[in-house]
Amino acid sequence: TAGFLGMMYYFVPKQSERPVYSYRLSVVHFWALISVYMWAGPHHLHYTSLPDWVQSVGMVFSLILLAPSWGGMINGIMTLSGAWEKLRDDPIIRFMVVALSFYGMSTFEGPMMAIKTVNALSHYTDWTIGHVHSGALGWVAMMTIGSMYYLIPRLWGAGKIYSVRLINTHFWLATIGVIFYVVNMWIAGVMQGLMWRAVNEDGTLTNTFVQSLEATWPFYVGRLLGGTAFLAGMLVMAFNTYKTIQMGRTSGDNAEVAVARG
Repeated sequence: TAGFLGMMYYFVPKQSERPVYSYRLSVVHFWALISVYMWAGPHHLHYTSLPDWVQSVGMVFSLILLAPSWGGMINGIMTLSGAWEKLRDDPIIRFMVVALSFYGMSTFEGPMMAIKTVNALSHYTDWTIGHVHSGALGWVAMMTIGSMYYLIPRLWGAGKIYSVRLINTHFWLATIGVIFYVVNMWIAGVMQGLMWRAVNEDGTLTNTFVQSLEATWPFYVGRLLGGTAFLAGMLVMAFNTYKTIQMGRTSGDNAEVAVARG
């Protein structure tokens, strides 16, 4: 998480041409994460052989973690104050705003899922898969993609990206893909949790594990479609990157020829 927050604090101000909203908040954000994050780990091990008091410590620190996480998200969003008009024309800013939105959402969802009563429903279900991918694809991947689009033309001396329209296409494929993926996993996960905990009057399980799989397979199809859309967006990015590198090499060759003639 810390590495991608570093990317956020560097590339969001660069692309928006605005200073970081609050440097003091960023320092507090960093040290709070470093101090608290390691203690939140046991929330992944609720209802296991881990001692109950360790699980409770993980739950408490996960709830505490909500404050610094949202502090960073708010700092990133507020950095864009006065630059919101760029959302209309700058798809790189859109990637970063969506990434920050997913960061805020997943860092709210995580502490809520760390509460033992909620975790009793979500544990071992696809709800957890949806939560992880809202962070991995929505936050981490989107911020990385936006940062790479900022860097690629500069690294290869192209001056500008090959096609802004292709970045827009990538943005919508990625955004729709992530939302479709995550929402399907949320629905499947909640349904799995409810089916697994349903019992008959004699205490036997109402549903078998296979029945829960049969009920959730349509949502796996939705997950596949969402993942395919996201992958298609990455292929668009690969093509755009290739053409941008070609532009950079061509301009570099032309510059060398001009120097030789001069």
